[in-house]
Amino acid sequence: MAHVSAFRMAGLTMLAAAALVHAAVGSPAGAGEEGDPGVYDDRIVFGQSAALSGPAQQLGRDMRLGIRAAFHEANAAGGVHGRTLRLTTLNDSYEPKLAFANTQRLLRADMVFALIGEVGTPTSRAAAPVAQDAGAPFLAPFTGAEFLRDPKLDKVLNLRASYYQETEEMVTRLIGDLGVTRIAVFYQNDSFGEAGLEGVRRALKRRNMSPVAAWSYERNTTGVKSALLGMIESEPEAVIMVGAYAPVAELVVLARRKVDPVFMSVSFVGSEALLAELGADGAGLYITQVVPAPHGNGVPVVAAYREALAGYDPDASPGFVSLEGYLAGRLAVAGLEACGRAVSRACFLDAFRTAGAFDIDGFELDYGPGDNQGSDAVFVTVIGEDGALRQIDTLARTR
Repeated sequence: MAHVSAFRMAGLTMLAAAALVHAAVGSPAGAGEEGDPGVYDDRIVFGQSAALSGPAQQLGRDMRLGIRAAFHEANAAGGVHGRTLRLTTLNDSYEPKLAFANTQRLLRADMVFALIGEVGTPTSRAAAPVAQDAGAPFLAPFTGAEFLRDPKLDKVLNLRASYYQETEEMVTRLIGDLGVTRIAVFYQNDSFGEAGLEGVRRALKRRNMSPVAAWSYERNTTGVKSALLGMIESEPEAVIMVGAYAPVAELVVLARRKVDPVFMSVSFVGSEALLAELGADGAGLYITQVVPAPHGNGVPVVAAYREALAGYDPDASPGFVSLEGYLAGRLAVAGLEACGRAVSRACFLDAFRTAGAFDIDGFELDYGPGDNQGSDAVFVTVIGEDGALRQIDTLARTR
């Protein structure tokens, strides 16, 4: 596992130094084993609440797959300071009430060390306060919601760029690359969709513009016909979509029989799941991403991910969501490595807060006091005529 050793040399030096500072100011030896939940002599247990059923189930399954691949990789190399990593996942069907109940169960009954890879904004809004109150790390949720960037949520560690950053990139590209000015928004009618809608509004306001229209659908449904009628009536040049893969695909398929605006979607859509739903109707659709292309070779961590994925599940296909899950798992490994054998929640969190910039095999992260988001990277991809997704530098050459 040469890439693991390289990561420890490049990134964990700063994390380990931060952990030593934490230990020097009073953490008792063995505090993790004696006091914090989820830490045992031979293992450390993480918990996840995610959609494993319903219209968003592929997102939860892929996040779980990536985390498990990272944990399997670490365990195959002997674990972290002699402990293996375990993941307990409960299904919340992308429903906040279930996410709340699952988080309580994971923390109070299953006694996990930390929560990792929560899928979605409305579910994270329900789960994050439970973790915060329990003092448990809430690591790498699969959402770019702005409320999770609040520095008061000092138990939250975001991995990815925010929806405000994704929508800013969308607006920049649409106007700068294509000269588009009539931009509409299709969004999920909850905190997720509203976060994306607000991001678009802010990006346009900075340019003295506003959306020409906005239409919503209800979570865990594919009821998009009213949005389609609104699209036909308002004739936007571009539609920014803030939704899950099933309703987004439904809208695009129906719309392209009647109108043909530029379609762009935020990363939460789940690119591979969207491709499967769209089929031939996907060509020309843009998706912003917050991790590198899973089939690319530009960032070393992507090769490490593919190797780990093949080692865990040889039949699994690489994808953006499971790559994000893998990075979440690697982030967990980094914090545990930094703490040494005396693992505690406080040490784990402080290692990141005081580490400054570091990277996971070329994927750069930077945390600090009042900054709980590691990456600001946003990439743009497009579905080609061949049905394959590729990363692009400009929208102009693809229209």
